[in-house]
Amino acid sequence: MASSFRIVMQENNDNLHLRLIGDFDGSSAFELLDVLKNRAHAVQKVFIHTSGLGEVHPFGLGVFEKRACELKENLQKIHFTGDKAQLVSPDQSLCL
Repeated sequence: MASSFRIVMQENNDNLHLRLIGDFDGSSAFELLDVLKNRAHAVQKVFIHTSGLGEVHPFGLGVFEKRACELKENLQKIHFTGDKAQLVSPDQSLCL
């Protein structure tokens, strides 16, 4: 895992906010996926804030995009925000 990576979680009003901080690599992608698998089903919307990300490694992006399809219906409720939102957001059309 990228030693500088962490996820700050805040839940309010049936929304889950995940602030990604540090470098995003393969281990970071698995950590984010694990949080989403365990928490997304219990809320209406998930906001993933990417402005706190430093370096975004291509391998981490690949892992996240490939495994994001496993989130199935929860993928529809995930919204990315911040400077690196478009970079990190998986292409949902690949999951059809």
